[in-house]
Amino acid sequence: MKDSENIIVKLTFEFALEIIEYCEILEANKRFVIANQLLKSGTLIGANVREAQNAESKNDFIHKFKIAAKEIEETIYWLDLCSMSKNYPECSSLKDQIQIISKIINKIIISSKTK
Repeated sequence: MKDSENIIVKLTFEFALEIIEYCEILEANKRFVIANQLLKSGTLIGANVREAQNAESKNDFIHKFKIAAKEIEETIYWLDLCSMSKNYPECSSLKDQIQIISKIINKIIISSKTK
């Protein structure tokens, strides 16, 4: 299966692109610390998903997806801070997207463990 046909690879890549755009807005508003943290965690989700596509074993595949799940939790934390802080740009679309990604990744982890 090509990466373009793999829904989770596609979703996490598109999410990373949107995180980059959002972080550019944060940086333009001098929110450098949050932008840096969010940029790292938000793009590492897709990086780990992509890396899992060439895992050396089933356990390695699961491990990479578990790392992606951890990055999701960190990204949700930074997005929650942005959404609850005064004078931060709106990010509800990103929060909706990451919830969908989280559900898919958790299902992949669960189904990979039972196979």
